[in-house]
Amino acid sequence: MAFQKQILKKALREANLKRLIGRSRQAFCSFFSSIPSASAAATDLKPVLPPFDYTPKPYKGPLADEVFQKRKKFLGPSLFHYYKKPLNIVEGKMQYLFDENGRRYLDAFAGIVTVSCGHCHPDVLAAVNEQNKLLQHATTIYLHHAIADFAEALAEKMPGNLKVVYFVNSGTEANELAMLMARLYSGNLGMIALRNAYHGGSSNTIGLTALNTWKYPIPQGEIHHVVNPDPYRGIFGSDASSYVKDVQDHIDYGTSGRVAGFIAETIQGVGGAVELAPGYLKPVYDIVRKAGGVCIADEVQTGFGRTGSHYWGFQTQGVVPDIVTMAKGIGNGLPLGAVVTTPEIASTMSQKLQFNTFGGNPVCSAGGHAVLRVVDKERRQAHCADVGAHFLERLRGLQEKYEIIGDVRGRGLMIGVEFVTDQKDKTPAKTETAVLFEKLRELGVLVGKGGLHGNVFRIKPPMCFTKDDSDFLVDALDYAISKL
Repeated sequence: MAFQKQILKKALREANLKRLIGRSRQAFCSFFSSIPSASAAATDLKPVLPPFDYTPKPYKGPLADEVFQKRKKFLGPSLFHYYKKPLNIVEGKMQYLFDENGRRYLDAFAGIVTVSCGHCHPDVLAAVNEQNKLLQHATTIYLHHAIADFAEALAEKMPGNLKVVYFVNSGTEANELAMLMARLYSGNLGMIALRNAYHGGSSNTIGLTALNTWKYPIPQGEIHHVVNPDPYRGIFGSDASSYVKDVQDHIDYGTSGRVAGFIAETIQGVGGAVELAPGYLKPVYDIVRKAGGVCIADEVQTGFGRTGSHYWGFQTQGVVPDIVTMAKGIGNGLPLGAVVTTPEIASTMSQKLQFNTFGGNPVCSAGGHAVLRVVDKERRQAHCADVGAHFLERLRGLQEKYEIIGDVRGRGLMIGVEFVTDQKDKTPAKTETAVLFEKLRELGVLVGKGGLHGNVFRIKPPMCFTKDDSDFLVDALDYAISKL
């Protein structure tokens, strides 16, 4: 009987040991499966957001459904929203956003390429709050040092004789003013813009814009659109000289031979992060100037070091414009824009009174000046170059893996990923892009969409975006595509 008890105890010990080993193995596997790998999608695990040491404040305001109903009732019907179930974003910190439930999202679109330094960057907040306590508004009919200091700092960032600054409230206003300057200075009316361009939503800048999704059936007003030098979809590929010839032909055959000006983004934003064919702008600028026009660089999205290689997008093409327009990243979210030009062109505006009530508002000027200091202090241009190179390399690796990715393009932290159903014919994958768009949101990634067919992911995050963030985004996209 004693012998049988010993056998039973031994059997129980062995059984308990097996259970303990089993539990340990299970815990071990569970622990390591929770750690995201460089190719999380390959193990069929959902990628996990990089750690971020910040806790959002508890939200006690109205919830998404209530906000959405009120918005539909009181705001214009032309407003659109992202996602089938609109997000109620209530807080932001650096490269992250938080919804009403405190869920964190990686913001890879930066409020439509607007948040340059990071959401609620402490230096920008401090400058704005300090000025807010002293004086919120005084127009330029009075003196205020914040406006002059900001203009001086901005002019120092410009090449050549671009030294006169006009402050406005948005990119649309900046391009409106630039077009007015071009026409007054040249004495001509005809403006040349590129197909696939976006330059604003006012009645005049809609004319400059060349995407039918943004255009109403109203008179364009002496606007001519030339062939877009798009290396991926353009009829001449990357052959800049053929696109340049089209500009000359258009002036010769489609105008009086004299034009007011030419405007272009160096990397088309709304059009889908399309970078112009290398070597295009320099000969085009020569042609336009010979025809009596001025050359305008739209830096609303490409400015302030976002491209990484240069502070201004036009510098990637080795040109110096006559007028530069900017907005978005200039204020890190503040309603701020600017036009910078030469003293000669600026003098034409003195024919009449030119005034903008909020242009150069002291609070916006203080915030904009702080943005310039942050970009320099935190070496954001070099950071964009470093992170962008890593990001593009990983995205191109994904392109080799999936045929649905037709093109990966861009510079620094201004990137486009174009989806196609057929790589040879480059047929836009509109439906698939919409599905991936929703899947990324579910995984905690917010990107933009662009291009005429909405088949391009616009990835233009705050410039504090890290390599870990880019790895997470690529892993999330990998996972999402694998589930199509």
